[in-house]
Amino acid sequence: MGMCETCHAGCCRSYAIPINGADVIRLERKSGLTFWEFACRWADPQGEIAGNYAPHFHFQDEPQTPFVICLRQVESKTHPGTQCCQFLQEGERTQEHPLGVSRCGMYQGRPAACRVFPTKYDVQNELPILHTIPEYGRTEQAPAYKLCPRQWAKEDVDPLAVAHELMIARYEVGFFKRIAEVWNRSPRPWELFPAFLRDVYARRIGTQEEIEQAEEAARRKQTPGTIKLYQPDQEKRDAA
Repeated sequence: MGMCETCHAGCCRSYAIPINGADVIRLERKSGLTFWEFACRWADPQGEIAGNYAPHFHFQDEPQTPFVICLRQVESKTHPGTQCCQFLQEGERTQEHPLGVSRCGMYQGRPAACRVFPTKYDVQNELPILHTIPEYGRTEQAPAYKLCPRQWAKEDVDPLAVAHELMIARYEVGFFKRIAEVWNRSPRPWELFPAFLRDVYARRIGTQEEIEQAEEAARRKQTPGTIKLYQPDQEKRDAA
């Protein structure tokens, strides 16, 4: 039986879950929801949400505040006074399962941060390693925020799947950090953010000719932090 089979999903309750641009596009496609129905911005002045993973974004209404783009949370139906991911399907609390058994309602479209849990790359960025999981996910030690019943073992993780997911997550987070660099040069209103994201991701694939033209333009400009993007009509554009 897998580690998550009888879990109440303490991780989905404890953490603000960062999402990158690819997560946003995938969730829109899989869920049929709009950005505003599943995403939010969390103020993160201490960097506790971003950690070494997610970029900070700044917005016109609060230019000094660093925000992380995250999944929305809602009030738990089975653990009053606590919160959980809005996609969590909560199971009833029973004598056999006092905290309930909960499931991800968006498993196929879940964000990269969820896909790679509880793994990360080693310091050489070559091999997956397992995180040490604390007993509780928050300082508030409510039963809802209790995490895994034991530490994960190598046998609990598929070595092929986790390496694949980590590789994709590293690429997508790196790309999202470059998007943040471009956005933060001139912070715009929060209301414009999802349209900006869709535009970037719609234009990040190009032909070989377009790629060579964009690379040549970038060399001439020598502008740091640009994102090479491509227009359907093959006009050059190398920054968001």
